Amino acid sequence: MSQIHVFDTYARSASGKIMHFDVILPENDPTKALQCARDWLRSVGEEDAVVNSESCAYCHSEPHAPAEMQKDIETQGYAIFKLEGCPR
Repeated sequence: MSQIHVFDTYARSASGKIMHFDVILPENDPTKALQCARDWLRSVGEEDAVVNSESCAYCHSEPHAPAEMQKDIETQGYAIFKLEGCPR
């Protein structure tokens, strides 16, 4: 896999908790990043969390992803890097 693109993302849970994570994509596509953030939030039981285009923004690109992230990108189209307040 060539270059990856990182989208710095913040979501607010229904209870008001802030979750900070990166969405990692093989392409620089803000619309897809936002959709992937919502998909991931649903997958961890946070379907009511609020995330929007202002809170999911392109941050930077890297020449490659670590092996675990590459596997996630190949299987689901994106990877998530949990930073703060995310479910384990």
